Amino acid sequence: MWTLPRTRDEKEIAVNIGGVRLVLCGDILNRYPDSRLAELVNCPTRSFDVISSLCDDYDPGKREFYFDRDPDSFKCIVEVYYFGEIHMKRGICPICFIKEMEFWKIDLSYLDECCKSNLTEKEEELAEIADKVKLILDDLDCDPNVSRTERWQKFLWKFMEKPESSLPARVIAVVSFLFILVSSVVMCLGTIPDLQVEDSEGNRVEHPSLDAIETACIGWFTVEYVLRLASSPNKVRFALSFMNMIDFLAILPFYVVLVLTYLGTAMMELANVQQAVQALRIMRIARIFKLARHSSGLQTLTYALKRSFKELGLLLMYMGVGIFVFSALGYTMEQSHPETLFRSIPQSFWWAIITMTTVGYGDIYPKTTLGRCNAAISFLCGVIAIALPIHPIINNFVIYYNKQKVLETAAKHELELMDSSPHRTEREPVKKKSLT
Repeated sequence: MWTLPRTRDEKEIAVNIGGVRLVLCGDILNRYPDSRLAELVNCPTRSFDVISSLCDDYDPGKREFYFDRDPDSFKCIVEVYYFGEIHMKRGICPICFIKEMEFWKIDLSYLDECCKSNLTEKEEELAEIADKVKLILDDLDCDPNVSRTERWQKFLWKFMEKPESSLPARVIAVVSFLFILVSSVVMCLGTIPDLQVEDSEGNRVEHPSLDAIETACIGWFTVEYVLRLASSPNKVRFALSFMNMIDFLAILPFYVVLVLTYLGTAMMELANVQQAVQALRIMRIARIFKLARHSSGLQTLTYALKRSFKELGLLLMYMGVGIFVFSALGYTMEQSHPETLFRSIPQSFWWAIITMTTVGYGDIYPKTTLGRCNAAISFLCGVIAIALPIHPIINNFVIYYNKQKVLETAAKHELELMDSSPHRTEREPVKKKSLT
């Protein structure tokens, strides 16, 4: 038995929470008259119907109330009667703890702020798990009332967007991945002078074979994008998605170049068409970002960087202040040398950047003793500034990676439970489960 501090001559009740006996003072429990324990204190002894509605069992001889509840959670909840707030101990599931508070009729406002933040994170995680499971179940369900067009649209969407749904869909994903690699390699090879040819005007252009491969890759990307857009359940959300915007930008330059080339041929007054074509060809590098759609590792890294904007902003601020300070000091200290390379403070910015990032090209370097001391301090400060945000970024990466593993495990577990039930005729709605 464990007890809490109490004063003399107070009305007492004994409660048994999951086998753990506790003696509580009535006057203290009446501080929160709407709670379940306060109702028990004020309940008449002979009113067994009311008592049975408030507890699981009752011993009139000992005047002891029995509850089949979690004793660890109750130890935290009962603190509200003595201290006015509740702290949830580590190791207790937040969702289960909230259910315990609702059972004892304690308002959530008494939960400490640090515990509320933990609860919010867990609720968001459970919501993501529920959404993940729901998406998987929606893919598995086959509603007979759906029209043939909608069934084909759903089938095409899974075929193009979800490689894990079937073997052909996985093959399509691999083929798309190979096309991205081939297109990126062709773009790089096209810049090698030995692989270029001269056109009728004497300008060097890409080899026709590389151009044909590029056209085939663009054709694949176009068909893939159109099919995914046509089968998307929400076309506006699809078009505004970041990764789908990358896919669109990867194929846009090819068609813009075709249009500008045609206009340049038909209208000789457009003298800057060739320059515009060359500028648009640079946009082809956007297709390398298409790899993120087929790589969970790149998606995890992108999420970690999004969650680390604050740390990255601090890094840029530290680096900006350091660059300004050390470039100004370097310019001032090097003015006494007749062969100084520091002509101005803006020119010294480049030296400060490559020094603080420990690159050191050697094109600009100090020649005086004070200048070299300034350089040594600058690259030490640069190393420290760069190392500071590394841990938060890694931490965000690990959190997101673990969350994705939990999502996959929870979804598979839900499907296994549903498949192991032979008497279930239709799929039930996905419910949020507690995580420990």
